[in-house]
Amino acid sequence: MGYLETYESWLANPYFDDATKQELLSIKDDDKEIKERFYQDLEFGTAGLRGIIGAGTNRMNIYVVRKTTQGLANYIIKQNAKDMGVAIAFDSRHMSTEFADVAALCLAANGIKAYVFDALRPTPELSFAVRELGCTAGINITASHNPPEYNGYKVYWADGAQITPPHDKGIMAEVKAVTDFKDVLTMDKAEAIAKGLYVVIGKDVDDSYIARLKEQVKNPEIIAKYADQIKIVYTPLHGTGNVPARRIMKEIGFEHVYVVPEQELPNGDFPTVSYPNPESDEAFVLGLELAKKVDADLVLATDPDADRLGVRVRDSQGVYHTLTGNMSGCLLGEYTISQIAEKQGLPADGALIKTIVTTNMADAIARNYNVKLIECLTGFKYIGQQILRFETEGKGTYLFGFEESYGCLIGTHARDKDAIVATMALCEAAAYYKSKGMNLWDAMVAMYDKYGYYKDDIQSISLSGIEGQQKIQNTLETLRQEPPAEIGGYKILSARDYKKDTIVDLATGAVRPTGLPSSNVLYYDMEDDAWLCVRPSGTEPKIKFYYGVKGTSLEDADQKSAELGKAVLKMIDEIMG
Repeated sequence: MGYLETYESWLANPYFDDATKQELLSIKDDDKEIKERFYQDLEFGTAGLRGIIGAGTNRMNIYVVRKTTQGLANYIIKQNAKDMGVAIAFDSRHMSTEFADVAALCLAANGIKAYVFDALRPTPELSFAVRELGCTAGINITASHNPPEYNGYKVYWADGAQITPPHDKGIMAEVKAVTDFKDVLTMDKAEAIAKGLYVVIGKDVDDSYIARLKEQVKNPEIIAKYADQIKIVYTPLHGTGNVPARRIMKEIGFEHVYVVPEQELPNGDFPTVSYPNPESDEAFVLGLELAKKVDADLVLATDPDADRLGVRVRDSQGVYHTLTGNMSGCLLGEYTISQIAEKQGLPADGALIKTIVTTNMADAIARNYNVKLIECLTGFKYIGQQILRFETEGKGTYLFGFEESYGCLIGTHARDKDAIVATMALCEAAAYYKSKGMNLWDAMVAMYDKYGYYKDDIQSISLSGIEGQQKIQNTLETLRQEPPAEIGGYKILSARDYKKDTIVDLATGAVRPTGLPSSNVLYYDMEDDAWLCVRPSGTEPKIKFYYGVKGTSLEDADQKSAELGKAVLKMIDEIMG
């Protein structure tokens, strides 16, 4: 069936409500819009669903969410796991509450108990709840930092991590197999509650989650002595972080916390930013204004589902510096591992885990502490997968894990990025370094002096729509078929193709496997510790180019990074024409 026929079938089918049909009638003369909404089903990929809210098969709406949940329910039943239940959380986005209920009632109609949070909660607490409640799976309704017109649907498995093989492929197949809306089950909410199939959760899980975070505090005595000397500005960017982040800071002893008032309350329009991304300078405009007024030591911003943390720190001259995800991750990794080493000694099988697009400074930290460095594909679920492997094999001790996109995990209470525990740890680190006569920027510079001046950056090219997706794939295939010999004056030493599972030594031609799951990602190891990685975004219509260099000073690293960035863009312009 073509997209126009599918469009007409939605208008004719009594299954769809009047509001949906009115929305579709409003675009009856816009063939391009009809095609965008109906040329395909919104893809359920390894990260779940994510798309623009609206009517249509290629949009986020109650029908797509319900149909997806039916596929998930079918998989759970085939796994003989329906008695374990599913935890459901949601963020502050438009339709999040409705999508959570639609999913819960579909599960209930299939005889699967749904544990639904009473209000919005952060992603890491959903990950925690799956394990705390002994669920077989979890669903989180969120589109993270995407623009306000988006929402999404993430699926977690019993270990608390987002789905990985074999469950991801199994669930994807079951979702795809649901082709007719008449095969999708639902039930009345009052009936589901009466039958014990819809259970509201809240305070008990909150308290357990916060208690587990507090277990990660390394220096309570230093916090008690120095917290009063530290001022913190915090913004939840209209999302889920406001309550838990403020609670954990207060309960461990930080009283001087100033919340950005314009961004404090949940709001799916995200009215103060074009999109709520803590990687963006725009997200910090109001926070920095407040920080200068109150003379704050650090400014923290969590994204709407509070799994990622953006950071600004003040130096001794009163200048605020941006910490990228690589920088804050290294700072927290160094602090966490150094304190474990100092207080109890590092385990012989300790491991620091990072993704392939994360800074090489992590490798230097691992070497310094003589712990194993494990590299995963992009996506924190692969870090969670390593933690599960440690547990099932009985060897390997997780020390710290992070990725460049502003996400890390301290402890194993969750199996996803946790900006709430990162907020807690960064405040603690500020107190610790204060006890040494240092601020967090001093600590960052000391790391550069110790490990080398690593600089990492990213260039993203947005290519939306059908034509955009084709350009992204064409670019990757061109690089795959015709790999460059050098980029920006850096000779390429080896080329990794994670789709083909090959690492080719360009000097000798020797080929060895990557050892990681298949993924449409290319990576180039270059001389002088430089590197480049090319991959399509898993959550946005973008192709991303990650790269890193190592300089002899901050200024030298900045210059080398800028030059490599220009060379990368020039190369891509030539490929795309």
